[in-house]
Amino acid sequence: MEKELGITKEDIGKTITVEEYNERCRETVMRYKDMWDDITRKMGYWVDLNNPYITFENDYIESIWWLLKRLYDKGLMYKGYTIQPYSPAAGTGLSSHELNLPGAYRDITDTSAVAQFKIKGAKDEYFLAWTTTPWTLPSNTALAVGKNITYVKVRCFNRYTETQGIVIMAKDRLSSYFTDANPDLKPEEVKASNKPIPYLEIVEEVKGADLAGIEYEQLMPYVQPDKPAFRVLLGDFVSTEDGTGIVHIAPTFGADDFKVARENDIPPLVVPDELGNPMPLVDKQGRFVEAVTDFAGRYVKDYGQKEERPVDVDIVIKLKEEDKLFLSEKYVHSYPHCWRTDKPVLYYPLDSWFIKATAAKERMFELNQTINWKPKSTGEGRFGKWLENLQDWNLSRSRYWGTPLPIWRSEDQQAEKCIGSVEELRQEVVKANKALGLNQEVPKDLHRPYIDEVVLVSDTGKLMKRELDLIDVWFDSGSMPYAQWHYPFENKEVFEKNFPADFIAEGVDQTRGWFYTLHAIAVMAFDSVSFKNVVSNGLVLDAEGNKMSKSKGNVLDPFKLIETHSADVTRWYMMSNANPWDNLKFDVKGMEEVQRKFFGTLYNTYSFFALYANIDQFYNKQEQALLAERPEIDRWIISLLNSLVKEVDADYADYEPTQAARKVQNFVNDNLSNWYVRLCRRRFWKPSQQQNGQSAGMDADKLAAYQTLYECLVTVAKLMAPAAPFFADWLYRNLNEASGLEHHESVHLADFPTANETVIDKNLEQRMDYAQRISSLALSLRKKEKIRVRQPLHKILLPILDGHFREQVEEVKSLVLSEINVKDIEYVTDTSGILKKKIKPNFKTLGRRLGKDMKAAAQAIGSMGQEDIARIEKTKQYILEVEGARYELTLEDFEITAEDIPGWQVASDDNITVALDITLDEELEAEGMARDIVNRIQNIRKDKDFEVTDKIRVALQKDAELAPAVEKYGEYIKAETLATELQLMDEVADGEEIELPGEVKVRIRVRKQ
Repeated sequence: MEKELGITKEDIGKTITVEEYNERCRETVMRYKDMWDDITRKMGYWVDLNNPYITFENDYIESIWWLLKRLYDKGLMYKGYTIQPYSPAAGTGLSSHELNLPGAYRDITDTSAVAQFKIKGAKDEYFLAWTTTPWTLPSNTALAVGKNITYVKVRCFNRYTETQGIVIMAKDRLSSYFTDANPDLKPEEVKASNKPIPYLEIVEEVKGADLAGIEYEQLMPYVQPDKPAFRVLLGDFVSTEDGTGIVHIAPTFGADDFKVARENDIPPLVVPDELGNPMPLVDKQGRFVEAVTDFAGRYVKDYGQKEERPVDVDIVIKLKEEDKLFLSEKYVHSYPHCWRTDKPVLYYPLDSWFIKATAAKERMFELNQTINWKPKSTGEGRFGKWLENLQDWNLSRSRYWGTPLPIWRSEDQQAEKCIGSVEELRQEVVKANKALGLNQEVPKDLHRPYIDEVVLVSDTGKLMKRELDLIDVWFDSGSMPYAQWHYPFENKEVFEKNFPADFIAEGVDQTRGWFYTLHAIAVMAFDSVSFKNVVSNGLVLDAEGNKMSKSKGNVLDPFKLIETHSADVTRWYMMSNANPWDNLKFDVKGMEEVQRKFFGTLYNTYSFFALYANIDQFYNKQEQALLAERPEIDRWIISLLNSLVKEVDADYADYEPTQAARKVQNFVNDNLSNWYVRLCRRRFWKPSQQQNGQSAGMDADKLAAYQTLYECLVTVAKLMAPAAPFFADWLYRNLNEASGLEHHESVHLADFPTANETVIDKNLEQRMDYAQRISSLALSLRKKEKIRVRQPLHKILLPILDGHFREQVEEVKSLVLSEINVKDIEYVTDTSGILKKKIKPNFKTLGRRLGKDMKAAAQAIGSMGQEDIARIEKTKQYILEVEGARYELTLEDFEITAEDIPGWQVASDDNITVALDITLDEELEAEGMARDIVNRIQNIRKDKDFEVTDKIRVALQKDAELAPAVEKYGEYIKAETLATELQLMDEVADGEEIELPGEVKVRIRVRKQ
């Protein structure tokens, strides 16, 4: 808002009133509401847009006040003067969880400095302290060392001034600044570079405890302390991981600094502000105060100012000129930035209100264990670790637009009241009016500046004014479960019925944002969780896995995406492509594939059903055929459908939408469309005309096919509705409005399917699975050998897994033979003489486990015989012993393939192997040609828009390659194409040319009878 108005926070109340500023903020909040409402509807996000909760409304604020009062009464709110993250650009303090939002820390390059602090009473003897924030050096009042750290006194030359002196630093850090000892070193031999330099000698080794209490001269004496300072302290936070092992202490700019200084009665360096209150040497805009004369008015960090060089560089130059610098170099480190402004944060002394979250962190951690996190690792790791290291919540914000802190205090700060409702405020206003002779009213708008004008009176008669702070907006967000209902002032039953929430979802970046504030408020206010289940969404990346950003030009416009591909395709692609908590590489090509393969397949399946249902006037009004009396393929698909319902219901209940979507997709593509409908096509169109020319009517088989497919389609609509709400509703309504079986206007008002476990037949599902897999293997071998499916083959060989396997395959034998166009199945009980298999290790699963033993293991596995391979396939496990080590392996740790044999092609899928006889004879070739002729005639029927019931006459040009096919299979060709006449003619002048296998080209004429 400030950017839009071209102002800064300091201008509010001067060039623009608080009232005007807040009104503009209110308008901005609602500016894009219509746009987001529009896309919310288009994307099928089911929320109440007519009655949204709005955080700036009085009712919402009143519920927040009630929550704050509840925490206040529990002793969980206090005011304290501490070092807190502070954003000069935003003009307000930040909470620790705001500082841990994604992107808050980013790598920047700063100028570091190792400063020389001269020891009092010693000649040319210095402590060395390293800092990445030279701007804090004017505020230094102490140094800290580690009690048990060993320090060395090193005689050396200064690389910049060539002066000789003794410097003190941690022994473990010596090699970072010095090379080796050289007693004969000349000062001019020391180069002014950033590399380690030689030293003259090690004078002494001492423990940190021996250095405590030593005084040193003030490094940059701009401001004097009001009591003794500038001495060495002991600090348990001092380490030798980086720097010199000595930490420079500026109590106004570091939490550890503030704590250790206060414990040792070391004062901060402060100056009076315009009201006479003490303030640091850097103001709240991030600029040095006038007392720091050389750098007065200079910004200590990059806040967009234009300058010749950063103030840190000028401070380093000053130290160098004054022989107070040992080393300076560029340093890349991670530094916190404000999530609102993207500008650097300072650690700054603030008089703030806090929520004592640390008092409840054990309970927060305990209750977090009861939440179902998706993924679990986020709840246990990222969120759990956050709770373990929890700090108190800085609630105060020095802003103008937001929820006012409902605390009134007397000027001497001895009396205060926390207001928990508008009615309580009204009563206090009446009391204050009476005591102070005022005529106040509770403002209609609880925001600033109106609420600031309200004064109250303490129980002892002291005038109290509201603490001017607003509260952290994240508290607003975390208050949503209560404030959206204006609880406890209204809707108590509604709230209690819906709390805690069954499920919430947000981006993983909310782990320390919304997820935390919801949880923290619920635990502290109600000793309860706020949500039972949570999905922590991953990021949406571009197709190459890069984070989307406008600067890279890889951002996708969701409005255009939905307009082009539909909301359902977008939703289904995202849902089925990756688990919601995983990062998603978003590829438009993937969406197009989903649109074509899944939605296209389902649409075509419905269209097929609708086409024939309309022809036969099937509206599913008839009594449902008994499942036991339906063909096996019907019983199979209904069994599989109910298994699907059971699994998808469980997946949704376990917040696994990706598994649910994939199962629905696989059912539609692999089972319903590519298997059931394809194999049952004849059942739908056969009533038009049977092969004997007699009308068949709606027989029991036809009715069963319709009812079975109807049940599958309407159930799929219900199962996919949560992920693809619009297409699912279209499909459901098309079906249900015709049948009238259910009294629901929408699929979203219908009950979710419940599995009928009495119709689930796992044996039937298994044998049909065998049929599909055997068929798939055989067809893949045909494709490999470029043998068209219409060409019949003699047989396949199937190695028997067990007795039950043979029984199962025999049950579906006719189906398999028809599907792969093979005459017979031959079972092989002894594979050693006919089919041989090869085995090798699966390096993906074994490489990391076996490590150095991998080479020996590969040799051992490669030398296995057929019996070993068969045993592994049967037991699915193997104990491998190599180099004295023992490994328990599973079937997944091996890659087993079958070898081809002459005249055959071999393929495997897990434990099923198929050998296909690819030898052709004249009889097979004639039948294959007949099937191709049928195919060409059917294509012509389609091109001429013949009705499926139209009878035809066919004239085919004579050709030596065709004669055997027509002679032997002429009746078959006629029956398949509804031809009453099939003639072979020398010339078919008015026919069209068709191409048949073997590069045969002839003319054909197809006419209606």
